Formats: sequence, C-alpha cells, structure tokens
Amino acid sequence: MKRSLVGISTLLVMSSALAACGGNSNSNSSSPSSTPAPAANTTEAPSKGTGEKVTINLWSFTDEIPNMTKKYMETHPDANVEFKTTVIATTDGAYQPALDQALSAGGKDAPDIYAAESAFVLKYTQGDASSYAANYSDMGLDDQMVKDAGIAQYSVDIGSLDGKLKALGYQATGGAFIYRRSIAKDVFGTDDPATIKTEIGPGWDKFYDAAAKLKAKGYGIVSGDGDIWHPIENSSDKGWIVDGKLHIDPKREEFLDLSKKLKDNGYHNDTTDWTEAWYADMSGAGAQPIFGFFGPAWLINYVMNGQVKDTNGDWAVSEPPTGFFWGGTWLLANKDVTKDEAKKQAVADFVKWITLDTSETGLQHYWANGTMKEGEQGTKDSVASSVVMSKSNGEVPLLGGQNMFDVFVPANANASGKNLTQYDETINKLWRDQVREYTAGNKDRAKAIETFKQQVKDQLGIESE
Repeated sequence: MKRSLVGISTLLVMSSALAACGGNSNSNSSSPSSTPAPAANTTEAPSKGTGEKVTINLWSFTDEIPNMTKKYMETHPDANVEFKTTVIATTDGAYQPALDQALSAGGKDAPDIYAAESAFVLKYTQGDASSYAANYSDMGLDDQMVKDAGIAQYSVDIGSLDGKLKALGYQATGGAFIYRRSIAKDVFGTDDPATIKTEIGPGWDKFYDAAAKLKAKGYGIVSGDGDIWHPIENSSDKGWIVDGKLHIDPKREEFLDLSKKLKDNGYHNDTTDWTEAWYADMSGAGAQPIFGFFGPAWLINYVMNGQVKDTNGDWAVSEPPTGFFWGGTWLLANKDVTKDEAKKQAVADFVKWITLDTSETGLQHYWANGTMKEGEQGTKDSVASSVVMSKSNGEVPLLGGQNMFDVFVPANANASGKNLTQYDETINKLWRDQVREYTAGNKDRAKAIETFKQQVKDQLGIESE
C-alpha cells in the first residue's frame, strides 16, 4: 500500500513492507525494517552446461524477490546463472536514491533487475527514471504472453510507457470489501457475497444507505475514513497532475464530503489506519462493532490475519462499490541487459517465470496456492495472472473457507491504473491530512482545499489549475 497514506512517519516502514507483501510466508521474507542498510548476497544455480555463469544483479527493498531466486534455482536446474542481490529498505527514503545512483552509474555493478512498489513505481515506468528500463518486448516478452496469462489491465497500464510494457508484478492488488459474516446476517439477513455486493454498491449512495442500516443496529460500516480513501483515490477519472498542474478530480474532492458524512453520522469509529484502534476494530474490540474494511488479499493475509483474534472465520469478501487497487510490487529490467544476448536471455527467463509463467512450476502458481516450500502450506495470495487464480485454491480460514479468488479475479479486472502520478506518495499524505482537519471542524471546506494547494506548491513546486 502507499506509504503516503499512513499519516504517521514512524509507521512508514510497516506500510512499505506490506505494499510488497514483505511478510509473505511463501517466501520466508522479513520486514524491510530489519534490513535498513544494503545487503548483498549471491545465489548460484547448478550449472549443467558449459561457459561462464551469467551474473544477475537484483535490487529490491525487501527480501521477498531475492528469496524467489531460491525457488527459481530448484525449478531451473540447468540455468547457468548466479544472482547477486541487494536489499535496501525504504526506511527514511533510502531505497530510491541508492537505486537511482546505481542505475545512473551503470557498469557491471548496475542493477539488472530492480523492484518498485506502487508508491513510486511510476517514476521508473513513466517518469523521471523510465529511460533506464528495458521494454519487455525487447527481451522477447510480448503482448500475447500478457494476454495469455490474463494479467489485470491496471497492472499493465502502470507498467507501460507509450504502449511499451516496462514492468509487471507477480501480485494482484485489486481491492474487495472484507466484511463480518455475523453482522451481515444480523442486518441484511444473509452473509452471501453476491447479496452483500448489492447492499453496499455499486456507488457510494448505496454504500451510505447500508451504513444507515448498520448504524440503526449499533454497527459502524468502516473503521475510519482511510478505509474509503483507497477506493475513492483509485476510481477517480484523472490523477493529481494534469498538464503539469495540480488537479483535484471531482471524485477525490468528494472525499471531503464522504469523510464528513461518516464522522457526522457516527458511521465509523474515527480511527486512523495503521494504529492500534484500527487493529482493534478487526478483532471486534472497538468502540462499536465494525462491519468491514476495503483492501486487497494482502490486507487479509498479512494484516487482518494477525489481528482478528475472536473474529477469525467470521469474515467474507465481496466486490466493492467501485473498482480499485492498493499496493503492489513491479519488476523492471535494465535496458543495458539487452546489449548482451546471454544476459538478456537469463534476465528474461527469470522475469517471465515471476510475471508471466502460468504453469504449475511458475512462481505465481506457488504464490497463489501457498506452496513455495515443499510440504508446507504457506500463505495464499492473489496473483497477477487470472489464469493461475482460476485453477488455484483460494480458500482461507479467515474467510470461513471462502475461495477469495472468485472475488479477486473480477476485482483486479475492475481496477484502474490510469490515474496515478509519480508524486502520489507526497500529495496523498497532504490531502488526507487536510480532509481530517476539515472533518474535525478545525477548518472549513474551502480553507482545507486552499491549504492543500499551497502545501503542494511549497513542497513540490506544482501550481494548481
């Protein structure tokens, strides 16, 4: 998820880790906060051929992707390759400057493959650093492969520049509405996802109708206004920057009113995401019982799973009032790898295995089914390929055995990747702060907007329309 949405600086590392699903037990990863300094490791594949090994320099901000190299070695015993991995946490913004310097310096130590999360991926696919990235097609990874794998369009759009694909992910982070079954039965008479979908949407009017019904029985519909921000942000028609100037999309401006409506009517517990109060609402221990949360599969797997306590199994997922995504990690290759045929092929094979391989020995099949470790059931996750999810088992205990892929496949398809900018991390933080100032009664609506515009100008040098 985007670190800009946390709102508390001490939690930025946690947010970044979750954006990458850094806690995924599929990969035996650890939080990036445990690796604040560059960490280089070498993993070699057994060579059955002749010739010098190809060295691939792999950069990431958690050890999630570096750990994937071990599974790659197991499934590709003939690969004549070694990986040198560098992990630099996003703590205090350390990763991007180090990556930028390494890409700019070039040479044999430059990153051949590098990761970028949703908070800053556009800088590397479409923005200031996009010139370093190779086109997937130049590595032999063409558009037909993308179509055959059923990759969600939002992920393709984010990873493309002028129609040329430069990055893909292995996760899919399309969002759903995650709700309490017991509360659904009490208020709506059923916990069936197909019915709940029509109770809470489509559209925000129906969502607030549902909120009123829930309030009448003593429930809040969400924990805090941050829970509705992600679907609002990612369903807007345009991003924050249009023709070089700050643009406030009407759907994003409406967040002021929708947030105030939540607060004024007591439809939430007025929590801030990534705080103890937010977590308490997941376990049913908040000021009033909370019906649901908006989020992708990682919110279920890596956040709620550790917080739900007595509500475990009392949850389900339905399609949300509007399509959105939240978070994710994209994989890019340095354009210089195309200058050496052996390296180009080695990089392409690894990138393909992670992002486009739909076979049972591809990374995404292991990831979706939680089978990265032989004989051990790991965490199941929503993946980039709808083809893989359609033939995988997405049943999880937290959801009472519901196959979450039945919901996340359409959720991924309904998300949009055309409203992001490389400045979102900063601008989102400023916007959300001013919205809370308004809903708390500290500023009127006009003043909150005026302050927001001035802060964007002061911090980023971007004028308003």
